[in-house]
Amino acid sequence: MGKIPPSFRSAIANPNSSLFRPQPPHFPNKQQQPRKPKPSKQQQNPSSSSLPLFKSPNLQDAKKLFNSDPRFPNSLLHSYAKLAQTPSDSVNFFNHITKTLSSFSPDRSTFHILLSHSSNSLSPIHQTLNLMLAAGITPDTTTADVAVRSLCSAARLDLAVELIKEFASKHCPPDTYTFNFLVKHLCKSRTTILIDNVCNGKNLNLREAMRLVSVLHEEGFKPDCFVYNTIMKGYCLLSRGSEVIEVYNKMKEEGVEPDLVTYNTLIFGLSKSGRVTEAKKLLRVMAEKGYFPDEVTYTSLMNGLCRKGDALGALALLGEMEAKGCSPNECTYNTLLHGLCKARLVEKAVEFYGVIRAGGLKLDTASYGTFVRALCREGRIAEKYEVFDYAVESESLTDAAAYSTLESTLKWLRKAKEQGLTV
Repeated sequence: MGKIPPSFRSAIANPNSSLFRPQPPHFPNKQQQPRKPKPSKQQQNPSSSSLPLFKSPNLQDAKKLFNSDPRFPNSLLHSYAKLAQTPSDSVNFFNHITKTLSSFSPDRSTFHILLSHSSNSLSPIHQTLNLMLAAGITPDTTTADVAVRSLCSAARLDLAVELIKEFASKHCPPDTYTFNFLVKHLCKSRTTILIDNVCNGKNLNLREAMRLVSVLHEEGFKPDCFVYNTIMKGYCLLSRGSEVIEVYNKMKEEGVEPDLVTYNTLIFGLSKSGRVTEAKKLLRVMAEKGYFPDEVTYTSLMNGLCRKGDALGALALLGEMEAKGCSPNECTYNTLLHGLCKARLVEKAVEFYGVIRAGGLKLDTASYGTFVRALCREGRIAEKYEVFDYAVESESLTDAAAYSTLESTLKWLRKAKEQGLTV
């Protein structure tokens, strides 16, 4: 990567740092995993003794090994279930153990072992639950959690929803942890359901999203950070910074602790709606909570500054970002290039493009189109075609998309000249 152009030094706080290091793209919609409950004793392995592991998923091999050493049946069952070809084989091995070893009395953890490996359908789960009831053991919230997580891990979300309903009507209602776990998987995997649907669909209905939160709360389900973040992102799409703050305040009132995604969403929403000063104040709040700005945070602030026409301020923020050890990503570069072009700082935009090209980074559609238009406006035709070539060579855009943008820009330039709108 080349040195930072001299004309940048007046706008960047730390010109001697290795500012433009190519970084892999960073996607801000990446969600943190919800906190898992501490495993109960029933969920923990009943024995930590060193045992020979099954090397074959064959049921007959498992029976032979057990018959030769019938110690620690739960551990043997757990070891075999991990390799079994079907959940039914694990149930059959369980039946063999109970018939062969009269002293063996299965406990709750025994059945949880079977449930944790019953992820392909509801049939083996029902079979295990019936065995559990026959043994005089009533399924509890931990039982529901083990079964639901097993189905979710196999992406059988419809079955997980059906099982939760069944537990609520026949056994016991699952707890908050299980509901949060399932809702997280549903929101991540299905774009047409619940809160994720009304926040990210074509027709945003955020009032309905908040109503759903209230309904869930009345039913005993406490929405977690992921749910509130999803609603906040919906308001960000509409550039409604005030509503983003309202959801954040509601979240705190309900005792839900914000995470890094929450603060980044707040800063993005406020910056997008032109409230950059308020967004910057959140940096201090983040630090107090133990979160530090990342490339998403800084890029959101730069975007807000560029929207206000302060592209030089965004460049200065780039220097601050690097000085604090945070490396920019492709989104950062494209945001700044777009902002420089919009601010008619074409010379700086050309120098900035040179650094991007030296790093082998890609241009997004918006920055490419804006940059090509800026070059056309200045009559820099040769450079415009060079940018077109780079966009194609770097696979930033398809040949058709790059050419279409170039062609539309030339048409715009001819029309602007006819109307006397260009220099």
